[in-house]
Amino acid sequence: MEMKTRINLELRNRAPEEMTQLVLDNCRCVNGEIEGLNDTFKKLEFLSMINVELSSLARLPNLNKLRKLELSNNRISGGLEVLAEKCPNLTHLNLSGNKIKDLSALEALQNLKNLKSLDLFNCEITTLEDYRESIFELLQQITYLDGFDQEDNEAPDSGAEDDEDGDEDDEEEDEAGPPEGYEEEEEEEEEDEEEDEAGSELGEGEEEVGLSYLMREEIQDEEDDDDYVEGEEEEEEDEEEEEEEEGLRGEKRKRDAEDDGEEDDD
Repeated sequence: MEMKTRINLELRNRAPEEMTQLVLDNCRCVNGEIEGLNDTFKKLEFLSMINVELSSLARLPNLNKLRKLELSNNRISGGLEVLAEKCPNLTHLNLSGNKIKDLSALEALQNLKNLKSLDLFNCEITTLEDYRESIFELLQQITYLDGFDQEDNEAPDSGAEDDEDGDEDDEEEDEAGPPEGYEEEEEEEEEDEEEDEAGSELGEGEEEVGLSYLMREEIQDEEDDDDYVEGEEEEEEDEEEEEEEEGLRGEKRKRDAEDDGEEDDD
């Protein structure tokens, strides 16, 4: 697929001035030059053209906001002065796998004052004696060469850099302290929790008292039932005694009457 066609596909009905990233990897350049990319991509910050058979940067448009440029696995051997003119704010440049052979081809990068990271993996220049020392001496503005600084410390990836920025924001928020009224809300929440705990304890106590009360009532009911049964038995015994007494009195009256009759006969 040609680069111009690929650019149209990447746009997907979006305006070029809205694009901040553009990836054109593995497409094909016409005559080794850039086609379809123009100055309307004025907000572009990341551009990747890996393995596109690019040999010249002469037709690179003005991309003043471009920070990262990926150009690995192409045929570039020189003409890097265009970068300082068209992409003055470039911070990361990847030229790995190109035709860069000597330091003179890189002298133009001295004008990229914001350049911090440069990659030259698999370029012929990496075989030169004192390669790293020479590059750091030539391009004193860069911090990382092929992913490492002068003390062989590995460069953080872009994700780690973003995390560091996020951590700084979090630290600033912590130093600022909690918003007004935050402590009062915490105190109110603690008071509510204490009330809830006291209520739960009281509820448990009431439940225990209720159970004890019910058990006592059941015992009292049983005692009352026993008293009632005993009372009934006493009443029955009293009635029986009264009946016996009445029977005895009746017999006595009968005997008295018989005795009186016998006396009359006499």
